[in-house]
Amino acid sequence: MDNSGGIQASLAGRYATALFGLARDQKQLDAVGESLAALKRALAESDDLRALTTSPIVSRGDALAAMANVAAAMKLDPIASNFLGVLASNRRLAQLGAIIRAFNLLVAAHRGETTAEVTSAHPLDEAQVEAIKANLKTRVGRDVAVDLAVDPTILGGLVVKVGSQMIDGSIRTKLNTLAQAMKG
Repeated sequence: MDNSGGIQASLAGRYATALFGLARDQKQLDAVGESLAALKRALAESDDLRALTTSPIVSRGDALAAMANVAAAMKLDPIASNFLGVLASNRRLAQLGAIIRAFNLLVAAHRGETTAEVTSAHPLDEAQVEAIKANLKTRVGRDVAVDLAVDPTILGGLVVKVGSQMIDGSIRTKLNTLAQAMKG
């Protein structure tokens, strides 16, 4: 697979590419993907974990020990657990969110899928996600993997990014458009 473009150009992309290669070679893409999805959820929900990954005052040793405890508590697969240790040792935990996004893009490309970033005002249930995938598949003509995010500031609706195309159906944008139209 050729990822010589944008993904490898960034620091997070190089780490994601290394993790992807290791997971692919050991046939553990699904297990690593599930572990990274759990980590992404934990980062979104836990202020303490976010602070641990981004604080410059946490020493390498403390970060390494803390991430080993996090990996054990979350029952992450061995590859993802070891990868967290590498990030902690190299003081790259702040890149974890970007690494997860790049890894998901690599996995989607490997599977022949397109990745869509879907932002909603509240968490979506499985039926809603499947409906979005089906709708996007008819639109782009191939399978679509979705990268979900929650942003309450959009008030409602969805913001969907597929490649360079963005579909903004958020209530916030509609209200802003209405306000501009009313100004004249």
